Amino acid sequence: MPETVTDAQPAAGGSPSAAGRAPSADADLPAPGAPTVLEVFRQLDSSPRGLTEEQAEERQARLGGNTLPAYREASWPRVFLRSLRDPFTAVLLCLGLVSAAVASWATACVILLLVAVSCALRAAGEHRADRSMAALRDLVADTATVVRRSAADGSPRARELPAGELVPGDVIRLGPGDLVPADVRLLRARGLTVHQAALTGESAPVPKGPADAAHSADGDAGFAGPQLCFQGSAVASGGATAVVVATGARTRFAAVHGRAANRHAASAFDRSVQGISWILIRFMLLTPPLVLMANAALRDRGLETLPFAVAVAVGLTPEMLPVIVTTCLARGAALLARGHGVIVKRLPALHDLGAVDVLCLDKTGTLTQDRPVLDRSLGPEGRDDPEVLRWAAVNAWWTLQLAELPAPDALDEAVLDAADEDDCTAFDGVGALPFDPVRRLATAVVRTPGRLGSHTLVVKGAAEAVLERCALTEDDRARLLARVARHADNGLRVLAVATAERPARPRDYTPADERGLTYRGFVTLRDALAPTAADTLRALADRGVAVRILTGDHPGTVVRACHDLGVPLSSEAVLTGDRIDALSDPELTEAADGVTVFARCAPEHKARIVDALRAGGHTVGYLGDGVNDLPALRAADVGVAPRDAVAVARENADVVLADKDLTAIGHAIAAGRHAGGNIATYLRVTLSSNLGNVIAMLAAGLLLPFLPMLPAQVLAQNLCFDAAQLAFAHDRPHPSVLRRPTVLRPRALLRFITGFGALNAVADLATFGVLALALHGPDALDDEAVFHSGWFTENLLTQALVMLLLRGGRRQAEGRTPGPVGRAAGALTAVGLLLPLSPVGSLLGLTPLPALYYLLLAAVLALYTAGLMAVRARHRYR
Repeated sequence: MPETVTDAQPAAGGSPSAAGRAPSADADLPAPGAPTVLEVFRQLDSSPRGLTEEQAEERQARLGGNTLPAYREASWPRVFLRSLRDPFTAVLLCLGLVSAAVASWATACVILLLVAVSCALRAAGEHRADRSMAALRDLVADTATVVRRSAADGSPRARELPAGELVPGDVIRLGPGDLVPADVRLLRARGLTVHQAALTGESAPVPKGPADAAHSADGDAGFAGPQLCFQGSAVASGGATAVVVATGARTRFAAVHGRAANRHAASAFDRSVQGISWILIRFMLLTPPLVLMANAALRDRGLETLPFAVAVAVGLTPEMLPVIVTTCLARGAALLARGHGVIVKRLPALHDLGAVDVLCLDKTGTLTQDRPVLDRSLGPEGRDDPEVLRWAAVNAWWTLQLAELPAPDALDEAVLDAADEDDCTAFDGVGALPFDPVRRLATAVVRTPGRLGSHTLVVKGAAEAVLERCALTEDDRARLLARVARHADNGLRVLAVATAERPARPRDYTPADERGLTYRGFVTLRDALAPTAADTLRALADRGVAVRILTGDHPGTVVRACHDLGVPLSSEAVLTGDRIDALSDPELTEAADGVTVFARCAPEHKARIVDALRAGGHTVGYLGDGVNDLPALRAADVGVAPRDAVAVARENADVVLADKDLTAIGHAIAAGRHAGGNIATYLRVTLSSNLGNVIAMLAAGLLLPFLPMLPAQVLAQNLCFDAAQLAFAHDRPHPSVLRRPTVLRPRALLRFITGFGALNAVADLATFGVLALALHGPDALDDEAVFHSGWFTENLLTQALVMLLLRGGRRQAEGRTPGPVGRAAGALTAVGLLLPLSPVGSLLGLTPLPALYYLLLAAVLALYTAGLMAVRARHRYR
C-alpha cells in the first residue's frame, strides 16, 4: 500500500517539473528546499508502488539509459602526435629538418632523436592518465532490485533488473553489500549505513535515513544529506527503500566523472616551459635571416652561409634541456621513492612541487588524526573535576563489556585512554543500555562492592539528551546548554555525564529508568593532532608554502585544531561555504589570498577555490583522497593522494604518498626544489652563454672577411659545453634554493640572460682585440685558422667560468671538494686549452696559438670574472 510520509527532505538539487508530468532530461530532480516525499513523488510523477513498465520504457527512450557518459580512449599514435604541439618540441623538429636539408646530418640526427624521446615520454604519461579514467566504471552497480507494476492497477512486484534500465521515479530496494545504482531519495530505512569513501574519502560508513525537515533545514548538504544516497556508494549495513531521482549523466557521480575527464590544467612547469620556448622561438627565427642578410649585404655571400646560420640557431638552443630535465627529475623521484615512499607518477610534477607556494588539504588525517582525545573533564560549576572522567570511563567500560555485540566507539576509546582502568574495574557491572541514535545516550548499571541493595545508573551521551533527563531547573538547564554551545564553537565535542541511584532489582533496566538523573559534569574532547603536523607546518612556512585547509567541518573545529597546532588565524582567515557561494570568481580570487580555512566546504567548492588561488598567481598543490576531490586534483598544478585513497583519485594524482602525512609532502617539496633549482641554473647558464656567442658571431660576421667559426667547430663547441652541463643534474643546490619556490619565470629569465649574454658578447669582442695584438698588426685577423682557434678556446673557458659563477650550488667555503660542476668546468677548460694542439683539433681546422695570446686572454678572463661577479651581485643571485 502507498505510505504517507510528509516530513522528509528534498532530493538532490535541480529544477522542478510540473505535477502530473514525467520529468524531462533537463529537469528530472526535485527542487532545492525541503519538499516532502509526496512532493518528490509528484514532481517525478511516481508513487511508492513504483512505475509501470510502460512509464519506465517511455522514460528510458526519452532520457536514455542509466550509464556514464561515453568514454573513448585516445589511441597511442594520436597521443604521440598531440605531443608535437609543444612549442619547444616543434622548434627542435623544424631545426632538425632544416639541418637535414643542408646536409648537417650529425646535428639533424641528434635533434630528431631528442624530439622522438620527448614525444614518447609525454605520450606515455598522457596515455596512462587516459586509461585511469576507466576505473570509474568499476564503482557502478550492474543490477538493482526494482519495484514495478505491469499496469496502472497492477500489484507492485520486486524484481532484479540491469542498473542501466533504471529511470527517475523508479522505486528500488537496497540491502547490505549493494552498490547504489543511481542518485536516490530514501523513503524508508532500517539501520542503514553507507560507504561514501569513493565520493568523499570518508573511511567510516555514514548513517542514512529519511530525515525530517526539522532536522535538516539546509536541505541537501552535498553528499552529507542524510536522506540521499548517491551512485558510486555502497550499503554497509541495514536496508532501505528509495526512489530514483537522477540517472545516467545527471547523477552526482557522472558530474564528478565529467569534470575529472577534462584534461589536466596546464601546470606551473608546462606554463614555464612554454614561456621559455616562445622566447627561444623568437630568437631562433630571427637569427638565421639576420646571418644570411648580413653576409649577403656586407660580404657578398649567398646560400653557402646557410649551414653556418643553422649552426648559430642550433647554438642558441638548449639541446640538452630534455636530458637535463629528465635526469634531474628522475633522480629526485628515485630518491623520494627509496627514502620516503613517495611515488611521482608524472615527472614534471616534481618540479611543480618545488614551485608550490600554496598547499590545499583537508584537516582529518593530515593536521589531525581520525580519532578524538580527551580535552578536559568539567564539574557542574565548569571547573576541572577528575570525578567526571571517572564516571564517564565507568560508563564506557561496562557498556562495552556488557553489550551483546561490542562495537568500540571512538569517543568511548578516548575516554578510556585518559582514565585509570582500576577506576572502572572497582565496580561490578549489572547491565547496560547501549547507545542508539534516537536516545543519543548510553547507560551502564553498576554495583559498588560492599553496597548491597543499591544500583548506580551511569548515563553518558549528547549534552541535550542527558540534561533533558536530569533533575534541573529550566534556568540551570539553559545555562549548561549555553556552556555546551561555547565549547562547540571552540571546536570541542561535549559529552554530558549523569548518575542515579536505584534500588537493586532482578529485572532488566529500560530507557524509562533514565529519568531524574543527577548531573555530574561534562567531558570535552578534541581531535587528536597528527604527531608531525606542527613541525611540518612550521617547516613549510619557512620554505614559503602557505597551507589552505578545505574541509566540510564546522569552522570552530578547524580553528581549534589550528590553535592547537600554533597556526595563527584572524577573523578574516575563515571563509564558509555559504559565503563562497555569494562571491563571484574575481571576488573569490581576491579573498582567497587572506583566507586560511575554507569551512563547510562542499565538493563543488574545492575546484573553484583551487582555480581562484591559481588565478591569483599561486602555484597550487592539492592533497585529496576521494572522488569528490578529482576536479580539484586535476585543477591544481600538482595533485597529491595517499596510497589508501580511492583508486580513481590515486590514479589521477600526480604524486602518491605512502601515508597521508605532511612530512612526506615536505620531503617531496624539498626534492622538487632541488631538481627545479638545478634546472633553473642550467637554463640561466646555457642561455646566457649561448646568447652571448650568437651576438658575437653576428658581430664577427660583419667584421671579418671569413666565417667567424666553421659549422663543425660550432657543433664541436656545443657538444663539449652540453656534455659538461650534464653535471648540473647531479649538483647540490645552495640551501637558499630550498627556502623559496623554484618557479621558472620567463620574463625574469629573459632579463637575466640578456644581461649576462651581453657581458659574454663583450668578452668575445675583447678576444678579437687580443687576437689582433697577439698576432701583431692590423691584418692579423686575416689568419682564419688562428682566429677560429683563439675564439674556440676563449668560448670554452668563458663557459667554464659561467658554470662556476652562475651555478646555484654550494659556496667554496662550504666544502673543499669541487663537486660535479667544478669537475665538469675543469674538464671543459682542459678541452679548450688542449684541443687546438691535438690531432683532433687539426681535423676541425684548429691550430696552435702563440704564448702571448694566452697571457692577454688571462687578462680578459680576469676582467670578465669581475664583471660576472658585479652583475651577479646586482641580480642577487647566489
